[in-house]
Amino acid sequence: QVQLVESGGGFVQAGGSLRLSCAASGSSNSIDVMGWYRQAPGKQRELVARISSGGSITYADSVKGRFIISRDNVKNMVYLEMNSLKSEDAGVYYCNAGRRGLYYWGQGTQVTVSS
Repeated sequence: QVQLVESGGGFVQAGGSLRLSCAASGSSNSIDVMGWYRQAPGKQRELVARISSGGSITYADSVKGRFIISRDNVKNMVYLEMNSLKSEDAGVYYCNAGRRGLYYWGQGTQVTVSS
């Protein structure tokens, strides 16, 4: 089992920045991929960004050039730096981790963007 705890969400004005953090614990060794998903009201959960243990990164087209994902494999942390936030970036952001074919989710952190 892997436990994930997100932090860093909050309220921000459009154009502002936020940094999300996610801490993995439990059987957190050998985590393959870590990433961030988001879900807006009435919409499906969607990938925002993910990073492999080797550093390979994938971004959703909508966040390319604005968001940066990073990872600390020693601390079992993943971060999401969000810049130039838009109203459409609002939602609940979930941390996700994959380990040995199983995937785990955090409880989510709310991001609200005011225009």
